Amino acid sequence: MAMNSLKDVYLEQLQDIWSANTQSLAVVTELGRAAQDEELSEALIDGGNGIADGIAEIEKLCNDHGIKPNAEHCKGMEGLVKEARAHGLSEEITDADVRDAAIIPQYQRMVHYALAGYGTLAAFANRLGLDGDAAVLKKCLDQTYDGDRRMTAIAMKGGVNKDAAS
Repeated sequence: MAMNSLKDVYLEQLQDIWSANTQSLAVVTELGRAAQDEELSEALIDGGNGIADGIAEIEKLCNDHGIKPNAEHCKGMEGLVKEARAHGLSEEITDADVRDAAIIPQYQRMVHYALAGYGTLAAFANRLGLDGDAAVLKKCLDQTYDGDRRMTAIAMKGGVNKDAAS
């Protein structure tokens, strides 16, 4: 796609976030199954559900604009997914508590990519006068922030990290 306007950038970035979400969903599901801590596992399962909801919303927006959501491949998320598998699911991590601690930053790195994407897309939609799109993207952004805050709380309160430290 030629990039000649903010709308062109906006549409390309919709495809990018769809690709990013699609790639991250599989590994977040794997991380959720691998987590030993019940609260962490639940947060990851909920995160996966939120990612799936985001995929559906972005797909609708793409369809509304007459573009295919899968026309772009997000190389950034590809790298983050590879890192999550290498550092959160590695067979070299033999202690379940250490694995739980390792999962948190891997998940949050992927979430932060989504936060950047949703935030920028919402700003672009506002600038372009796409109020309906902006509302959908803001909702996705808020839900993603909620997931990020939840994961930070799990890390901060110490259960997962305390168990890994002993």
